[in-house]
Amino acid sequence: MPQPPALTPEQRQAALEKAAKVRRERAEVKEKLKLGNMTLPELLKRAEKDETIGKMKVLSVLESLPGLGKVKARRLMETVGISESRRLQGLGAKQRVDLLKETTR
Repeated sequence: MPQPPALTPEQRQAALEKAAKVRRERAEVKEKLKLGNMTLPELLKRAEKDETIGKMKVLSVLESLPGLGKVKARRLMETVGISESRRLQGLGAKQRVDLLKETTR
């Protein structure tokens, strides 16, 4: 198994802070989705430009939507043909359209 890169204490601290910031941003986005302050189309548009959001897994985003739990989110992804490991920025144009169509029913 490969060893992690050798980092100075300052580099390690900076990496930890960056990771914490990214986790907070993603948690805020999921909370906005859950509360209805942000819609899925808005999120998909934002994911095209924002790398932090683009690297979120589609499954975790769907589970954050009101009315969709773990089981329904997995079924929806199977219906649309999206792998469980897919991230938002990795979605194809047809997958985006199908996903939006299925979630607006």
